[in-house]
Amino acid sequence: MDTTMKALTFSQFGDASVLEYKAVPIPVLNEGEVLVEMKAIGLNYADIYRRKGNYHLKGTPPYIAGYEGAGIVSVSNTSAYKVGDRVAFADVPFANAAYVAVPEAHLIPLPEAIDFATAAAVLLQGLTAHYLSEDSHDVQKGEIVLIHAASGGVGQLLIQMCKNKGAIVIGLSRDKTKFGTILHNGADYAVALQGDWKAEIMKITNGKGVAVAYDSVGSTLMDSFEVTRDCGHVVFYGMSGGDPQPVDPRMLMDTSKTLTGGDLWSYLTTQDERINRASQLFDWIRTGQLLLTPPVTFALSEGQKAHEYLESGKSSSKILLLPD
Repeated sequence: MDTTMKALTFSQFGDASVLEYKAVPIPVLNEGEVLVEMKAIGLNYADIYRRKGNYHLKGTPPYIAGYEGAGIVSVSNTSAYKVGDRVAFADVPFANAAYVAVPEAHLIPLPEAIDFATAAAVLLQGLTAHYLSEDSHDVQKGEIVLIHAASGGVGQLLIQMCKNKGAIVIGLSRDKTKFGTILHNGADYAVALQGDWKAEIMKITNGKGVAVAYDSVGSTLMDSFEVTRDCGHVVFYGMSGGDPQPVDPRMLMDTSKTLTGGDLWSYLTTQDERINRASQLFDWIRTGQLLLTPPVTFALSEGQKAHEYLESGKSSSKILLLPD
């Protein structure tokens, strides 16, 4: 077997032009790991933040981003998986490469009904939407739910999960051209995050406010509290619009509102958690309860174009990198 592989790398921080598709050493396996020949790799905003130097990186230059993907076991140092097994993962570094060393505990077996592209397209965003709707706030039938960035990858899946639980969903977006995507995924209302959008939310809820607001924007956090009913819940799980203002605990006390932080890595802590949550996603996909917008694909060697496309905001689909 060759000792080198191709990977999408960067050795300095900056825009997409710093990305280089080049040969690097194939990972050396430790005990309890498998070497996965990658078939599909999920591209996420976290990869852009790492490229820019905003997020923590493992290893030394040349850096390899990526944490999500699917492929075939090519070498196994564990008794639980054999060569040829179809697997995926959501939280393993250095995924933007032809081969990735994956610890056994991080592997997710792929059922026959789930292809590599589907697994790479759904895991990170799907598992995020799953914990948001099941753990951060256990959505109940009849509740009115507000979802920021509803046309995004997590937003589209979160809409469907909340609707499957019987909720009434309001989807927010800065871009009115994304309303079609929001409504296509089952939201009852699509509202533009401009003008007096809070008044529109209050009108929809007959002045009561929503039961839960899922806020991934950050800078809108206090607005989310304003449109949440007394005894309601705000779930804060992202900062795409910048840091939020500090929250006054007295406001929480006076309104009996709850603020919950959300981070996927707090939930993917064991092998069972990874497999059980992913299996639920795969079951929903198999039975048609969870629909994915067809992903946009780029060759791994076209990583620069893929990053630029994701940053452009033009797509409402997951972007996948396919090893050449």
